[in-house]
Amino acid sequence: MEIDFHHGKKLRLVVGDITKIRVDAIVNAANSGLRGGGGVDGAVHRAGGPAIMRELDEIRASSGGCPTGSAVVTRAGALPARYVFHAVGPIYHDGSHGEPEHLANCYRKCLELAEQHGVRSISFPAISTGVYGYPLQEAAEIALEMIASRLRHPDCPVQEVLLVLFDQGAYAVHARIASARVTSSKTAESL
Repeated sequence: MEIDFHHGKKLRLVVGDITKIRVDAIVNAANSGLRGGGGVDGAVHRAGGPAIMRELDEIRASSGGCPTGSAVVTRAGALPARYVFHAVGPIYHDGSHGEPEHLANCYRKCLELAEQHGVRSISFPAISTGVYGYPLQEAAEIALEMIASRLRHPDCPVQEVLLVLFDQGAYAVHARIASARVTSSKTAESL
């Protein structure tokens, strides 16, 4: 699925391996200790090589890690990108412990980092929806709203955002929400 915005900007939803898609920046679903892990985090480290962890070692030495709802930047090692934005999503409890705000902040922070680093294309996984247990529909609503609101902003230099989903089920949920919310609000804003 592809949604066009003003000034040639695009939001694309795809099923695939985020480590194989050529973009300026890949968002990694990291943990607060920045020590690598499973899922997307493990895949990013395996594909990117040890250079990424060496940079994270330096970040940990100076700051101790990364708080939930934020992100840090490293170069991309062997990945087909220039940067990796290591975003720390919330562990889902029941939705009343700041999880929605933390998740929204992950997307916001990564898009801010993209602007600061001259990134024109960025790929996101479905942050926090794996072992962190965030309900897929709620997470998709937050992700799509944050991304669409940034792409609508005329000063946003990011031209293409890819949401790289791990399977057809996740894709279907995101596509349904994007069709209902993003494309309908885009139509309403152009009237």
